[in-house]
Amino acid sequence: MAAFGTGAPRPLPGRGGTGSPGFRFTLYALLSVVVMYLDQRQHYLEQLRYVLQTAAYPIQLTVNSPLTAWRWISDTLHSRAALQAENTRLRARQRDLEVRAMRYEALARENGELRGLRAALPPVADHWLPAEIVNIQLSSLRQRLLLDRGKANGVFKGQAVLDDTGLIGQTTHVALWSAEVILITDPEHAVPVRVERTGLRTIALGTGDTGSLALPYLPANADIHDGDRLVTSGLGGVFPEGYPVARITEVHRDAVQPLAQVRAAPLAHLETDSELMLVWFRADHPSAPAPAADASGELKSGDPALQPQAAPEPRQP
Repeated sequence: MAAFGTGAPRPLPGRGGTGSPGFRFTLYALLSVVVMYLDQRQHYLEQLRYVLQTAAYPIQLTVNSPLTAWRWISDTLHSRAALQAENTRLRARQRDLEVRAMRYEALARENGELRGLRAALPPVADHWLPAEIVNIQLSSLRQRLLLDRGKANGVFKGQAVLDDTGLIGQTTHVALWSAEVILITDPEHAVPVRVERTGLRTIALGTGDTGSLALPYLPANADIHDGDRLVTSGLGGVFPEGYPVARITEVHRDAVQPLAQVRAAPLAHLETDSELMLVWFRADHPSAPAPAADASGELKSGDPALQPQAAPEPRQP
């Protein structure tokens, strides 16, 4: 055992030496200044900082992973719920807009059709009622329509039915809520017409074909040509005078036959119309339908105030 006091002397703290705090502080300070100078001037530590930052990122990610994961899950769930709610709201809005758009289109189309119908009415028309077609029968023997208007709407038998381009026909059977219409092309239907260009009167008969009318009572020398337009003559007590009916498409004359073979195409859209109009006419209008005669040949109505006048006596020479 070494005797007391014989060991190597130890440096006292705070008395200098390499292990003193003052020396270490000075050394670290000088080293820091040198490093900062080199980093500032030469950027020597930029690569080292990049490597250290890259190596530290996984540690930072690991430390922050629970909180980050929780926030990501919360944001994802919240975003999903919000997106689902927004998607549901937008789908409902889309359906609503689609329904409205279809309704607006239907209203616009209906408005346009009604404007066209109204513009097509002759001045003799007093009022009118739109009607939709419920059923159609278009055969060579029977051409009829069923409308969704009847006696409850004021419809009566023998009422004129028109569209925006021409004559359609007339009602034949009227129920409470519906009415049957015979088309002008029905084989049993006849329309008193006149040639608009010349004023020649005749009768147009249905042929069982929606695209054709026959005019079998014109003489071979009648002044009628392809393209002439036929309008109602106002006779017969149903249709007013001057409403478009058809246009002449064929005129055949034979020197042997006394009558010409004439065909006309209806101006109305008999096969494509979806909405028609029932028309009431003013009886006091000059173009109103002339009252038809009954079976005895007498008019159904007349003006009793109109009496025949006596012929004036011849003057004496």
